Amino acid sequence: MDNEEFTVETALEAASALHRVLAARTHRRKVMGQDVLVPGQLGEALHLPQIIRRLQGKQARQRDQGLEDFQDLWPTLSPATRDKVLNDIGWYDPKSLDWDDKRSNRRPVIDPD
Repeated sequence: MDNEEFTVETALEAASALHRVLAARTHRRKVMGQDVLVPGQLGEALHLPQIIRRLQGKQARQRDQGLEDFQDLWPTLSPATRDKVLNDIGWYDPKSLDWDDKRSNRRPVIDPD
């Protein structure tokens, strides 16, 4: 998905899904000699809560700033993370679907014979 395809609404949906995806990552830490699983903090490091608040803002200028921040962040994510986010929100590329998939709008390939 290109940056041009994001609107404020779709960016908010994708940012929320990205926050969930990043929070689902866990890290193992030793605390007082015991292994403890700690949730991922990458979303906070990338300022996702701030971006989400801006995208939910009442002022158009604030929403536009949130959209711009998310569009700057999106290309820096790994392809695997982007795929997880897009799958989480139910987006797909119609060109990558099989012919039998109902979501596909492809026309059959005509044999030139």
